[in-house]
Amino acid sequence: ADPEALARNAGDAWMATQAPEAVFYPEDTESVVRLVRWASQARVALTPRGAGRGYVGGCVPIRGGIVVNFSRMNRIREIDPRDGVAVVEPGVITAQLQEAAAKLGWYYPPDPASASESSLGGNIATNAGGPRCLKYGVTRHYVLGLEVVLADGTAIRVGGRTHKNKVGFDLVGLFVGSEGLLGLVTEATLRLIPRPPYRVCAAAIFPSIESAAGCVEEIFGAGLLPSALEVADRFTLERAREFCPEPIPPGEAHLLVEIDGHAAGVEAELESLLPILRRSGAGEVQIGRGEEGCDPLWRTRRAFSLALKASGLTKLNEDVVVPRGRLVDLVRLGSEIELRYGFPVACFGHAGDGNIHVNLMIDRSQPGMEERAQEALDLLFRQIVAWGGSITGEHGIGIAKKRWWPLAASPAVRALHEHLKQALDPEGLLNPGKFV
Repeated sequence: ADPEALARNAGDAWMATQAPEAVFYPEDTESVVRLVRWASQARVALTPRGAGRGYVGGCVPIRGGIVVNFSRMNRIREIDPRDGVAVVEPGVITAQLQEAAAKLGWYYPPDPASASESSLGGNIATNAGGPRCLKYGVTRHYVLGLEVVLADGTAIRVGGRTHKNKVGFDLVGLFVGSEGLLGLVTEATLRLIPRPPYRVCAAAIFPSIESAAGCVEEIFGAGLLPSALEVADRFTLERAREFCPEPIPPGEAHLLVEIDGHAAGVEAELESLLPILRRSGAGEVQIGRGEEGCDPLWRTRRAFSLALKASGLTKLNEDVVVPRGRLVDLVRLGSEIELRYGFPVACFGHAGDGNIHVNLMIDRSQPGMEERAQEALDLLFRQIVAWGGSITGEHGIGIAKKRWWPLAASPAVRALHEHLKQALDPEGLLNPGKFV
């Protein structure tokens, strides 16, 4: 109950904060079980917390109670190359698992931009994605089994360590992406794959964001499947040029393409890729080969969000997803919002799967700015849904997107969520005050 601990556990990377009444730091599953049993009997709210890197207030304890901070359950219990699995506790940082697997020649592909900070438990809670989802899939595709403590303190195991398992309902899938509303994950068995031995990156500068987005369609049309396809617009590049130590050539848009696999195949794909970039309008193209060549290009990409924050404006980061054929329409929508509401809109992200981070860059000191920002978000989300897209691809609903939850899900779908919540948490004690 130390005041500093309460303050540290009051919020995440979003703007909302609420201090809990206490913070609990479990070190094993049994201590979680004891706490949850007590909280169930005492009717005390429990809010699970990973590393606090979420963007939607998902771990903010807005009903008070106890934050269950999993940072001390941070052990990699096992990496087994024979079975192709890793067994981890929820507090393990994503990059730590990636590095440990890589030393053995294995690979954990889910790669959120916050991999060096975000925990695997948080990744599981939000079904986190990242740049390499295009080729390798999201967190859900790598979760084989879970140990979960339910709202009454019952510890269950769902799934296992086999790569195929069709026994009963897909309960693993039920808990992945459930944002801490249905149970507390205390252990995860994750799928690993052999590490690709070689990779190449091409960072291309385009005269417009539309031409960069159009190039994405051309790449797929040529039958290529890169491991990552990342795009960024003019405003993002301007801020990054001020912020990043690595030089970024002049231009209005940036496209980063990564290809991985065996060296001969990767080089052959690169030979097919370069003419496509040129035909689509690319000017300067930087090529990086292997870890040494690719890492500087990725450092620039991973710095985009930090560069926008360093602008001094408040960044409203919306992780929308559109069908890939709507990618050009989405970047044009960003320009329309910028013109209509009078603040910059920075678009960057995962062009390969249509998951673009549309960042409203607002000056909160200006009169009426909050109202204009909410109107802009209404326009953005309504159009996204009208196109058959999603209002969130990897951050979740949390608090930040509660307002648009009824827009994104039909009454029948919302009722189904409520039935599941009632069945697993009838007293509503797990992460209360969120979207269900």
